[in-house]
Amino acid sequence: MKAHKQPTLQLGAAPGAVAALMIAACLAGGATSVASADSKGYEIRVLGSVDEAIAYWKERDFWGEEKRGKTLAVPRAITVAIDLSWKQEAERVTVDVKKELFYRAAAPLILYANELILQDREQLQSLARRQGEGKTLNADEIQWLGNLADHYRLLDPEKGAASEADILATIDELMVRVDIIPPALALGQAAYESGYGTSRFALTGNAFFGQWTWGGKGMKPLQQRKSKGDYRVATYDWPFDSVRAYMLNLNTQRAYADLRRVRAELSGRGEKLTGLALAETLTKYSERGQAYVKTLKGIIKTNGLDIADNARLRDERTVLLVEAEHPRDKVVAEKAIEGLRASGELENIIKSMRLNQTR
Repeated sequence: MKAHKQPTLQLGAAPGAVAALMIAACLAGGATSVASADSKGYEIRVLGSVDEAIAYWKERDFWGEEKRGKTLAVPRAITVAIDLSWKQEAERVTVDVKKELFYRAAAPLILYANELILQDREQLQSLARRQGEGKTLNADEIQWLGNLADHYRLLDPEKGAASEADILATIDELMVRVDIIPPALALGQAAYESGYGTSRFALTGNAFFGQWTWGGKGMKPLQQRKSKGDYRVATYDWPFDSVRAYMLNLNTQRAYADLRRVRAELSGRGEKLTGLALAETLTKYSERGQAYVKTLKGIIKTNGLDIADNARLRDERTVLLVEAEHPRDKVVAEKAIEGLRASGELENIIKSMRLNQTR
């Protein structure tokens, strides 16, 4: 992620009322919710323009040239809503600034999703060691392991409740599946698949990775190919859900078995997991095959995304960001948030985002 000059923006009229309502709906709609900022340790911040977003990242010392050879310290700032006007605002700034804003917003989501995976992996490794030593796992540990195996699609729900023996038999494969996705890889794919967050699927469905789904759910492409059936692009309530679904997809689907194999081999040799190394395994992510891999690696190299593979989230209070993209929308959004806080609905919203979901 490279350094770029801050632009001087000439902001035109944004659809303030519509945008603000979208933000309020995102925060309040569909029986979903954000834990209370005061009681659960979250701070909520609304950014009312591109300039304000840039200033925020500068304030957090997360803008400009990153120092190579050092661990990249990323603010624990989770974007929970993006205004529809981002597509228009992205056209008003330089390409470099558009990219930087996208990468700064996406990096914390990716690192946090990996952090949750690592928590499960550490627990899994502990249980695997105890099993290897011939020790018996207790009922709670078996249940946790069963939930994990079910989440990573190693148990067949059509066969009914899995036995203890079936659950224990999944440990080796779980060690292959429950692992991180290199941040450089996730950043590169998110940028490519979402057009740096400007695609229709990203703006209206929080879909940053272009994952397909069948069965009538999701957003229908404007030009759907009949030969592929009634496929849709999967949509999500929150940007973070899109990131977690993408990682689960790579960690479970047969098409990405090579990624998991190479990752396990690298880990087994004590080598660092990198986006460039695992990008080579994604020939089946797109119909473009090897050409897709070449493009993806080019995005990672050109934008210096490999620095993100050596990154960590700062040990600090989590900030939830609402990107309103216009000062008028910011005022309306802040009032909507205060109303949600007063009604108690804000508590439900954070829970629905599953930012601290445990099994």
